[in-house]
Amino acid sequence: MADKSAHLPSELAAGDPKHAARATRSAGRKMRSLLLDAASPLFRERGLSGTAITDIAAAANAFPSQITYYFRTKEALFVECACRDLLYLARATEQAALKARTPRDYTHALAETVTASDSVAFFAEALTLTRRRQDLAPLVERTIERLHAEGARAYASQVAQHGWRSLRAPDESSRRFWAVAIGVILEGYAMGRSPDELCAEMLRVLGEQAKSTGEAARLRLVDDRDGSIPTDEES
Repeated sequence: MADKSAHLPSELAAGDPKHAARATRSAGRKMRSLLLDAASPLFRERGLSGTAITDIAAAANAFPSQITYYFRTKEALFVECACRDLLYLARATEQAALKARTPRDYTHALAETVTASDSVAFFAEALTLTRRRQDLAPLVERTIERLHAEGARAYASQVAQHGWRSLRAPDESSRRFWAVAIGVILEGYAMGRSPDELCAEMLRVLGEQAKSTGEAARLRLVDDRDGSIPTDEES
């Protein structure tokens, strides 16, 4: 009988433990991703209570025991799905706003993209779940901080590129945007509002995040320290 190890790389033939560990980690990441991909649409359609672990396993062509191995509980899988989907949405909003040439267009592109998806409502369900499951709160906290950091980075880049003038720091603008998005979308879902209505309401609440003052304009933050008082045009 032929020796199969002769057809394997030398490190595998020798049973290299480092290679085996890397292969195990890679397989684990792939399986986790498959389970998240399978679970997310089921959770969004049926909710937490309406989705069985066996359904997720079947959709991922996996075993139910693999779900508990990688995520421990269905609740933990739910929260991780919601967090991942929200970060995917944040990336999509940044891409949608790249072509904006004015602060008004930038804010409109963000609001339109966010309200066209149910990812914020999905994430809000995860937020309420952590009220009863504090062990799941750290993942939500990390997601929110990353959301704000990436939003601030994207907005600061646009301000610098176009010379927009802003009354708020990028971090404050990002936090305000997502706080408004979550509030408006949750209320809108309860009231049965359409995506267009949600977008219009977001824009009404947000107003303009920045004012363009010409090609030579620079970012200027107005606060009490420099004694400046915003005019009606600036506020």
